[in-house]
Amino acid sequence: MSLLDIRVPAVLLRIDRNPFHHGTLGAVRSLGRAGVEVHVVADSSASPVRSSRFVCQMHPPPAPGASLAEIAVTLRRVAARIARPAVLIAMDDASAIAVGRLRDELAPSYLLPQQPGALAERVADKAELAAVCASADIPHPVTLIPESPAQAASAAWQLGLPVVAKWSRPWLVPCGTGLRSTVVVHSAQEARELYLRAEEAGSRLLLQAFLPSGPDRDWFFHGYVDRTGAVRGGGPGRKQRAWPRGAGLTAVGRWTPNPQVQALAERLTAELGYRGIFDLDFRRCGTTGSYHLLDFNPRPGAQFRLFTDSGGLDVVRAQHLDLTHRPLPDGSPRPGRSFVVENYAPLSALRPAPAGRELAWYAPDDRAPGRAMWGLWAGHVLRKLRGRLGSGPQPAPTAARVVRQSGTSPLDTPAEQAELTKLTELSDDEKASSC
Repeated sequence: MSLLDIRVPAVLLRIDRNPFHHGTLGAVRSLGRAGVEVHVVADSSASPVRSSRFVCQMHPPPAPGASLAEIAVTLRRVAARIARPAVLIAMDDASAIAVGRLRDELAPSYLLPQQPGALAERVADKAELAAVCASADIPHPVTLIPESPAQAASAAWQLGLPVVAKWSRPWLVPCGTGLRSTVVVHSAQEARELYLRAEEAGSRLLLQAFLPSGPDRDWFFHGYVDRTGAVRGGGPGRKQRAWPRGAGLTAVGRWTPNPQVQALAERLTAELGYRGIFDLDFRRCGTTGSYHLLDFNPRPGAQFRLFTDSGGLDVVRAQHLDLTHRPLPDGSPRPGRSFVVENYAPLSALRPAPAGRELAWYAPDDRAPGRAMWGLWAGHVLRKLRGRLGSGPQPAPTAARVVRQSGTSPLDTPAEQAELTKLTELSDDEKASSC
C-alpha cells in the first residue's frame, strides 16, 4: 500500500523549454512509482520525459513569454480535464513565481503550500536575495547594484577583478540574444558594456565579489518545509563534477553530511517563513571557510532524487504527503549516495558506487526515457559539431566566460580555459533549468 494518497493526482509545471531537464523526469518517476497519477505541463515535442511509463498525460505548456493570465488559463484547462484537486509542483523558477502570484486563483483546483505570494519571487531575484541574506545574517558574496555604466565600471574596480555579473531576474533573459544569466567579467569595460544591455536582459545588473572554485567548495541543500515549518525530504550535498567543468550544473553529486550548510538552510527558511520545496547553492570561501549562499531556487533542484532516504522520501513526495495531510515517514539519511547525469558524466555512471547511486535518465523500470535521451543528445552534439565545422576558423572570444555560480579558478591553465569556453557554448534549451 502506498504511503501517498493516490486519489490525488500531481501536476508538474515547467514553463522553461528544456528537453534535457532531468529533474522533471525524476519527479515523474518518484510520484508515479508511488501510484500517483502524474500530469506534466511542459514542452513535449522533443522531451524524453514524454516516453516515461509513469506519465499519465502530457499537456501543452504556456507559450514562451506568456502572461500570468495565460498561464492561469493553461492551468485551469488542465484542472478541468483532471476534474479533481491536484498537487501542483513548479519545476522551474518562472513556474514557481507564476504559481506564487496566482495562488489564490489556483487554490480551488490545486493543493499548494501556504506560501506568501511574493516570497518565491523575492528569493529568486538575485538582488533581493542579497538583501535577504544581509537581514538574516547569512554569508553572501559582497554585491553591488550599479545605476549607470560608470558605476558598473567603478564597482568592478571596487570589488576587485575578476567579478561575477548577474542579471537580477534571470528567468526574464530572452533566448537568442547571447546574454547569459551569470558571467565572470575581467575588466571594467566589460562591466560597463554589460550594464548597457540591462533593458535587453529585462532586469537589473548586479556585480558580486568572485569566490574561486576548488575542491570541496561547491555545496547544495535541498529540502521541503512542511506546514509546521520543519525541513524534510532533503539534505546537504557536495558537487563532485559540474558541467561545464568547475562552474555549471551538477553532473555528479554526493549526499555528504554538513552541519554548517544544514544549519544555514534551516535558519534561513525559518526566518523567511518559507513553505514548500527549495534548492540552495553554496560556495565555501577558501580564505574564511564560510559558506556563502549563491542561489535560492524556490522549486526542486534537478538532482533532488539524490536525497531519497531509507523510507523512500524525497522533496516531491514530501510535498504530496504534506498537502494531502498524510504523515511523512521518518526514514534515515543515506550519506555517500550519489547522483549522476549520464550525458554530462558518462564515465562516472560506469564506476562502482558502494553507497548507492541513481542515474538521471536510465532506470531499469523505465527504460524508454534513457533511450530517447541518448538519441536526442546524439543529434544535439552532431548539430553542434556541424556548426563548428561549417563556420570555419573563429576569432578568439572577447565575451566573458560563462558560469552558473561564481566562475572558475583564475589558476586554470590556458588549455583548461579553452576547453571550458567550448563546453560553455550552451544552447538556450540547455542553459536555463538544468541546475
